[in-house]
Amino acid sequence: MRIYVALLILSTSLNGFADHGARTWETANGSVVSVLPTWFGFQSPGRGAPQGTAPEGSGVVVSFTSDEQSSFILTAAHVVDQATRVQIRDSNGGSLSDAEVVWSDPDSDIALLKTTRARPAFRLKTQPSTPGQHVCVIANPFGLGISMSCGIVSGPHRRGIGFNTLEDFIQTDAAVNPGASGGALVNADGELLGMVAAIFTKEADIDAGINFAISTELIVERIKQLEIP
Repeated sequence: MRIYVALLILSTSLNGFADHGARTWETANGSVVSVLPTWFGFQSPGRGAPQGTAPEGSGVVVSFTSDEQSSFILTAAHVVDQATRVQIRDSNGGSLSDAEVVWSDPDSDIALLKTTRARPAFRLKTQPSTPGQHVCVIANPFGLGISMSCGIVSGPHRRGIGFNTLEDFIQTDAAVNPGASGGALVNADGELLGMVAAIFTKEADIDAGINFAISTELIVERIKQLEIP
């Protein structure tokens, strides 16, 4: 009887976890896009990316007001800084559309894109994160399209790592691979906690379980210098 009860509790817990992941995806995936830069000397995206940069990246649609739709997209500055053209593709696939880089901050590795069409948006608000908190990364790893991986917060407010001049990272073990830069780190409710920016590895540019997202706190701090129309 005790074994039966234990198995029943375990089964219920696993089903709840699976449902939770599905809800997180449904809430947040429409606010994440693939970002496709075209590099100097090439006519289309997917080739010629600078060393250490994936041919494709990711972006998160953000709203600076109470509006639920926005034409602004945050991405990592290293994804677009050397691009001659930037295009985006929605999470459900479809055709490419152009985006304009309206601001880039290499000190924090944050860039802002503007598009002609509004999409469902995350509101940029700061939210505390704690070690052990369940989180998911929604991004475009290896240019395969928007997908989700989940894990926990390993540690908040990581600084002095050496990626950027200004750092305030959320460390997570949720899988991150090249192409995920600019993607979303979200909580269980699909709310934006940070923007994926870096992988910590010494041997290969692949996930090692030590991954970093720029916190919404730092994003808000840097964005405040802009006058958003």
